[in-house]
Order: sequence, then structure tokens, then C-alpha cells
Amino acid sequence: MTGSAEGRPPRAPKTLAPLLFPGAREIIGGQEAQSHSRPYMAYLTIRRKDQSFHCGGFLVSENFVLTAAHCNGDKITVSLGAHNIKQREQSQQKISVCRQIPHPKYNKTTYNNDIMLLQLEHKAELNEQVRLIRLPPAHRQVQPGTVCSVAGWGRTSALNKVLPDVLREMDLKVLDDEACLNNPGGTNRKYNTGTMMCVGDPKEHKASFQGDSGGPLVCGKTAQGIVSCGPVNGSPPRVYARVSTFIPWIRRTMRRLQP
Repeated sequence: MTGSAEGRPPRAPKTLAPLLFPGAREIIGGQEAQSHSRPYMAYLTIRRKDQSFHCGGFLVSENFVLTAAHCNGDKITVSLGAHNIKQREQSQQKISVCRQIPHPKYNKTTYNNDIMLLQLEHKAELNEQVRLIRLPPAHRQVQPGTVCSVAGWGRTSALNKVLPDVLREMDLKVLDDEACLNNPGGTNRKYNTGTMMCVGDPKEHKASFQGDSGGPLVCGKTAQGIVSCGPVNGSPPRVYARVSTFIPWIRRTMRRLQP
């Protein structure tokens, strides 16, 4: 896959489109979210060797966050209850990650199975600003045409390198798999219909982007997708990991690691 992940330091570019530091990606074409209206959102600060970058994630248990597998690192700190990540909000809870569990079949070349569980060092304190989000039933797919929403602290455009301080959001349409399989840019040649979702109408200049990786695609009140990868210029459609496919693995893994 020649596209870039939404939160991972890129490899040397093989296309004419400029590659931008992935920790910078943000919501393109969105708006600021109402403060603490998405209490399940997690902001990940990731250190990998001498680099530091950011991803999104979402709280699915008091001590587990779901994110993208390419958001791995040597050390990860999770911030919960955040809206403005540059301010010391009283609502924020910062918790270190004690264990990173990427899907055993994650492929860093194709981004297939791009999903990872993060076990927190201690349980989050649930309140009005920090809450869990519901996961879908196993293997129940979202119908094409469904309008869902995505949020993140990633870049707002391919040209603007300044990251937003506040959480931003927007609505996106779930597309038929063919839209990604037949993408003329060839970015999604390795698209897997069983593990991936195709999201974002190409007629609208709206998309998740660098820094949004690992954040949830929310349909109704359920996390149906995880921001994964797409064209380096930020254009839609983009690829999301299909959460319903991984429900058995998620449940089994959390059960095994619960104290």
C-alpha cells in the first residue's frame, strides 16, 4: 500500500505527493467538537527511539484503550478526559501503558489488521468526562451510505503543519468496498474487505489525517472503525479497520489479561 498511516512516521516517499510527519495529521474539513462531548476519546503520546508523535484511541474498558497497531512505540502515555491537549484541564487523567498488544496478524506493509489493545497501568476513573464507548456485535457490518463521525487532534490540511490544540470532529459516509478497491490513485490496492472499511465521500474534501490514527469511527453510539491509512495528500476515501471483525480477539485478549 503506497498510502501513509495516519499516525506513524513515514517511510521514504514513493509517490510525488509530499509525505508529512504522521504525528501531525488532523481532521480535514471538520469543526471543533463540543467540549467533552466524546468522553471515550484518548490522546496518545508515543515515544519511539528518538521520535515523539501522537495518535488517537478510545476507552473500551476501565483499563483498556483501542487504537491502531501502527501507533506502537517504546513508551505510550494515554490522556483521557481531554479537550484542549495544551492545557492542564482538571478533567484530564494521564495513565501510562503497561502492555501493548497489537493484533498477531498485523501487517505493517499493507496495514491489514491495524488494531491494537493498550493495557493501562491502572484503571481509569469513570465520570462525566471519561466514559467507555460501546463496541459492535461480532461480524455485523455497517451498511454503505451510513453517516458516521470521526474525531481527533490531527492536522486540518495537507498544507497546514500546525496541529490543533482542541478536539475536532466531522461526519463521514461509509462507502461500498468497491470505492476503495477501485480507487484510481492505487493507494488501496491491498484493501481487505473482511478487515477494512472504506470511508469518506471523494466528492467532499473531508477526511481523517495525520495524528488521527487510532481514533474511532462512531456510528450511532458504537465504535465501528479505527482510523488507519490512506493517500498521503489526505484525500478521501480512506481506510479504517473494521472493529466488528476483531470482537472475538478483543474480548478474548481483555479476558486473558484482566487481573
